[in-house]
Amino acid sequence: MRVKRCGRCIAWLVLGFLLFLTAPAPTSWPPLLTPTATDTSVPAIGRAWPVGIRPAVLRGWEPPATVYGRGHRGVDLAAPAGTPVRAVAAGRVSFAGRVAGKGVVSVDLTGTDLRTTYEPVTASVAKGDEVAAGEVVGTVNATGSHCTTTCVHWGLRRGETYLDPLSLLPPWLLHRGPSRLLPVLGVPLPT
Repeated sequence: MRVKRCGRCIAWLVLGFLLFLTAPAPTSWPPLLTPTATDTSVPAIGRAWPVGIRPAVLRGWEPPATVYGRGHRGVDLAAPAGTPVRAVAAGRVSFAGRVAGKGVVSVDLTGTDLRTTYEPVTASVAKGDEVAAGEVVGTVNATGSHCTTTCVHWGLRRGETYLDPLSLLPPWLLHRGPSRLLPVLGVPLPT
């Protein structure tokens, strides 16, 4: 009786191991909340973060599987209400107003077929205005965000296709670390 039970246990273990080996590998991992550019078809023309120097990414870009599928069509950046929102790159304001009760600013980027969007913001620009990289286009609203805290939703589109807005930022802006002072050779240390 005991031998039969051991034989069955071994058979189940072998079967489980074989199922493990033949199981398909996961196709994607959950997005990390560290800023990394993912779309190499987007030129890294950004010269400034939309808010702050290097804001926390509260929710990353999660492309939907289908046109109307679940996903996150932008990046949520932590920002207190009243924070200035800056144009990431030079362009022309294509929209500044309210959509579904939220303040939105859209900027067509110069020399590209790309458009960035920022919401919820109170616009300080108007449709048709030319903006430089780093120029203030509005301020973060206290309400209207889909985040659990105040944030700015930053989006990027090429035509009707949503892209990862972090792809606009060059690596030096995405991964800039703290400044470091290096010793100067030949200069005596203070005593």
